[in-house]
Amino acid sequence: MKVEWVHFPLHPETPAEGQSLEELFKGRGVDRTAMHAQMKARMDAEGLPYGERTMTYNSRLAQELGKWADTQPGGGDAFHDAMFRAYFVGARDISKPDVLLEIAAKVGLSVEKAREVLEQRTFKAAVDEDWKLSRQFGVTGVPTFVVGRYGVVGAHPYETLEQLVEKGEKDEEDGHDGDDE
Repeated sequence: MKVEWVHFPLHPETPAEGQSLEELFKGRGVDRTAMHAQMKARMDAEGLPYGERTMTYNSRLAQELGKWADTQPGGGDAFHDAMFRAYFVGARDISKPDVLLEIAAKVGLSVEKAREVLEQRTFKAAVDEDWKLSRQFGVTGVPTFVVGRYGVVGAHPYETLEQLVEKGEKDEEDGHDGDDE
């Protein structure tokens, strides 16, 4: 099975300085404490770390650097994992190039090449294509997992993802290539 990271603009309007989660969810009737507790319980059940953030940051440059990391030997998964930990565990501001370069260095990627990617925006068009593909798939949240014609949105237990993969594999065996309606 091929795993491909496709980037999605969850909150592309987030300003450069970031936005407090309180402000982001203001007037939406969201219980942030309960939402965090639920996500923390899910992460704990899977043995994954999860911190408590108070801010959200614009992830556009992080997505562009992630798209580049995917092209580097051994870089993609390591970069995405380190980015997850920086943002969701360490509450780091992933809109800042210095933070992104630090993460790239931590996973063994060339800091010089990463800086060039950020400064020249060489993966901007590729991320634009990801955003377009996300809209075509009807993605509305993260994470979203798509296998063939099926998908699930949000954090789910391992068993749910396993069922998704099995369903997609069965479809493939039955001759469906994912493009059928």
